[in-house]
Amino acid sequence: MREPRAAGVHARSPLCAALCAALGVLLLTGCQGPSEKDGVADSSPAGVRPPGYGAVFLAVGECSSSGAVAPTEVPCDSERAAARVVAREDGRASNGPPCPATTDFVLHISERRPSADEDGDGAVPRGYACMRGLRPPHPGDPGGGGGPRTIVGDCVRETGGGKVREAPCDGEGERGPRFKVVEAVADRTDCPASTGLYVRLGGGERPVGCARPL
Repeated sequence: MREPRAAGVHARSPLCAALCAALGVLLLTGCQGPSEKDGVADSSPAGVRPPGYGAVFLAVGECSSSGAVAPTEVPCDSERAAARVVAREDGRASNGPPCPATTDFVLHISERRPSADEDGDGAVPRGYACMRGLRPPHPGDPGGGGGPRTIVGDCVRETGGGKVREAPCDGEGERGPRFKVVEAVADRTDCPASTGLYVRLGGGERPVGCARPL
């Protein structure tokens, strides 16, 4: 299992030195020691990245750690890996395409200027990554009680002011669910007669959720 090296390590390895001597001046830049990416050193030659690292910070298919103040990209086979990117968009999440239906959570990536980054221009653009946990539970699954989107199969409770909050369908008590979204339609008039609450799902051709009382 490959773990990212600590930032700030710049010693040239014997293997890298041997390669430089054999391949000549053209490859010297690939053997000057590890490059840093979001605080994690990468000992691969320039232009070559090991699995789990790409040209874009937290690109689709890459993984992040958990418990960090800022999102940190780690190899997906690392013990630190907690979630995988299922969609990656530029700009603000409020203005961009919605995440896939079963996304567990969203990482909002603010524009910043680390000491080194994925393409060497000194900046990581603002954007957001739709994340799916590598292990259950998955709050983004239907009835899971979380995730950035409300989808068919989710349960909700009213919180006042015309707003609702998701709750696990197997929950109980005061904060337990009161309605379950059973269908998504284009307009309220398309909901079945048993509908007790209309839930805004947002996006797509069927933005209205028909929820029946539990």
